[in-house]
Amino acid sequence: MGIHLGMPSAAPAAVVAGLLDTNGRQATDMRLSLTDKCNLRCTYCMPAEGLNWLQKDQVLSRSEIVRLVRIGVDSLGIRELRLTGGEPLVRADLLDIIRDIRTNHPELPISMTTNALGLDRRAAQLKEAGLTRINVSMDSLHPETFAQLTRRPFLDRVLKGIEAAAEAGLGLVKINAVLMRGINDHEAPDLVEWAVARGFELRFIEQMPLDADHGWTKEGMVTAAEMRALVERRFVLTPDPRNRDGAPAERWEVRAQETPDVVLGTVGIIASVTEPFCADCRRTRVTAEGKVMSCLFSREETDLRDLLRAGADDDAIAQRWRDAMWLKPKAHGMGHTGLGADDFVQPDRSMSAIGG
Repeated sequence: MGIHLGMPSAAPAAVVAGLLDTNGRQATDMRLSLTDKCNLRCTYCMPAEGLNWLQKDQVLSRSEIVRLVRIGVDSLGIRELRLTGGEPLVRADLLDIIRDIRTNHPELPISMTTNALGLDRRAAQLKEAGLTRINVSMDSLHPETFAQLTRRPFLDRVLKGIEAAAEAGLGLVKINAVLMRGINDHEAPDLVEWAVARGFELRFIEQMPLDADHGWTKEGMVTAAEMRALVERRFVLTPDPRNRDGAPAERWEVRAQETPDVVLGTVGIIASVTEPFCADCRRTRVTAEGKVMSCLFSREETDLRDLLRAGADDDAIAQRWRDAMWLKPKAHGMGHTGLGADDFVQPDRSMSAIGG
């Protein structure tokens, strides 16, 4: 993996004001990982024994996080922030981080992706601190299957957390589910029914080659087409008429087969593998230790933390960030789409270590 301290072929700051790349895309959605640690061990992400976690002094501090967000918003055109991990709720200073960001940016949408463990106790505090919305990862409604996938028997705690988020007004609550062939794929219609009945938006995600065990195969994953077919055993799906506007999920309106004129809710499908949306990608990712990953599947990283800790000014940090994004790969860390293709090389980091 290369760690770039600067890109010699980067565009001049006067030409590229925001996070533009050579393919004409501009990143306005910042995904910021607060930690690589997680209290689940999902089979499609990490091994049962966990990973070699970062040391505390390697992880961005509260003030460094707040400063990077300020630079992103004020100098680089960031218009939306997603806090990720690992599991963001394991950070003791999470509420303070959100409060500081909200103080600096009163109108910035701030969302968070979480596994919801402990969310039941903190949802109201997160809302009060300034969190706008929440995404919860939950792949099954059955305790045994949930435990099989996460290696932890905590489904009841996750459900309590989701309920607390809804009650606190952290909506629209989105539920992220990865379907695994032969394990939970048969649950697709049940998950949709459960979500729309509660006013949540379920989003199915194709399993991606970001597992620490490197056991992913394109043939073994459940495709977006298969997901739609599974849901349509019980529901009618029609394309959502709203503009996708760079969102990773293609959204579908959900209707009961008995009452096809009534929209029950929406479901999204993130098909990074079989129906990639790289041409309209607007995301920039910063890992928990302050490295820019211009693409989720990139093997190149650009360090911002060293500049932060060396006393560099905002302009220098912003320019290095621009440099990193200028050379963003066209797709899937390469010059073309093709997860599972012969020339695709899986990143060394797992999803937990990158940050969603």
